[in-house]
Amino acid sequence: MSDKTNINSASDQIQLFEEQQIRSAWDEEKEEWYFSIVDVVGVLTEQKDYDGARNYWKVLKIRLKEEGSELVTKCNQLKMRSPKDGKLYKTDVADTKQLLRIIQSIPSPKAEPFKIWLSKVGAERLEEIADPEKAVERAVATYKAKGYSDKWISQRLRSIEIRKELTDEWQNAGIKNSKEFAMLTNILTKSWSGKTVQEYKKVKGLNKESLRDNMTNTELALNLLAEVSVTEISRAQNPKGYEETEEVTIAGGEIAGNARKELEKKLGRSVISSANARNPNLLDDLQ
Repeated sequence: MSDKTNINSASDQIQLFEEQQIRSAWDEEKEEWYFSIVDVVGVLTEQKDYDGARNYWKVLKIRLKEEGSELVTKCNQLKMRSPKDGKLYKTDVADTKQLLRIIQSIPSPKAEPFKIWLSKVGAERLEEIADPEKAVERAVATYKAKGYSDKWISQRLRSIEIRKELTDEWQNAGIKNSKEFAMLTNILTKSWSGKTVQEYKKVKGLNKESLRDNMTNTELALNLLAEVSVTEISRAQNPKGYEETEEVTIAGGEIAGNARKELEKKLGRSVISSANARNPNLLDDLQ
């Protein structure tokens, strides 16, 4: 497999086809989606587990190679987060054209619906580049369809904007790889909530799900305060490299952490909630 794309693994996203997750990444330069082949194979073959889909693709690769297909050698590999343990591993990916050729090699009743989905995903992304408001509109529609309140959605969209400003600031400080982004996010979460990301997810009964999509309004507000604080301190102090950025991240997180402790003192209870998106109504705790 070659590695010809210039995609930062931090840009990985999860697409949904019939409620099934497909890991993907957008190449800004080529304006092209790359999809995890194993995930697509799992959807088309209706494999019950990740290992089954991976084994199917392994056998299919051998067959395609024996048939003289150049498809296998032209595929790329990107680091993507494993659905099994959450760690980053090199993963075979394909662009839309390559994926269509792979689909032709897999007998599946889902082939045609999946082709239509592929076209829609690509078209929507190009529309969002031309008009960023469309991305917001689609996000709102998706959250509403899942049962979130308008108040929660407004807070969540604001948190996405603030998160982008923070990651941009981290990049300016020299943070480039996804591992360091994840480490800083973990430090920030621990600094304000008193829990690592994994500990926090355990409280909410989560596995691969987005932590922020399962936060209450209050939790989102405190996380937002932490991220704003880190961004502003970073702009003032102009840290360089991971160690200096880590110090700034801790300092900003502690500001929100102190706010959390003061609020909990007044309320007489913890604001770290076990509520999750399985019942979105419980997340709307700001009345």
